[in-house]
Amino acid sequence: MDSLIAWAAWLEATALGEQMRSSALLYPALNLLHLLGLVLLLGPMLLLDARLLGAGRTFSLPAVSRALTPLAVFGLVLLLGSGFCLFAADAGPLSADGLLQLKLLLIAMGIGNALLFRQLWSARLGNWDTHAPLLGRLQAALSLLIWLLVMSLGRLLAYF
Repeated sequence: MDSLIAWAAWLEATALGEQMRSSALLYPALNLLHLLGLVLLLGPMLLLDARLLGAGRTFSLPAVSRALTPLAVFGLVLLLGSGFCLFAADAGPLSADGLLQLKLLLIAMGIGNALLFRQLWSARLGNWDTHAPLLGRLQAALSLLIWLLVMSLGRLLAYF
């Protein structure tokens, strides 16, 4: 934990941290970019997870996955990049914040769950409507829960 706190203090003191704190436009711009990333990740993920759980069966699951996954990945990349910059502005105190630590743990769990899902089920999505595996549906429900919690914790960071 001490090395994480030392790294956070170093990051906050870098040119990036200084620029994030001193620029009148950079922090708000990256905050908006972070929000765009949130929308691009959560919108497609929620729709895809709902489809995996049985909603919208008139839409082919493989086609829905092919259409929505790239948007979600792009949103995640925006979130990670902008989130790192936002973190740099106040890294010292944020690194000790329990809400942020939980958010980061849930992000890692969400990414891990998505990667595991892809590995286990992507080749079988065509048969999903006739035989949806219980584990796969549980993973979709877990994905919904994780990403909604990540979003909620991110918003709560501003208030606690």
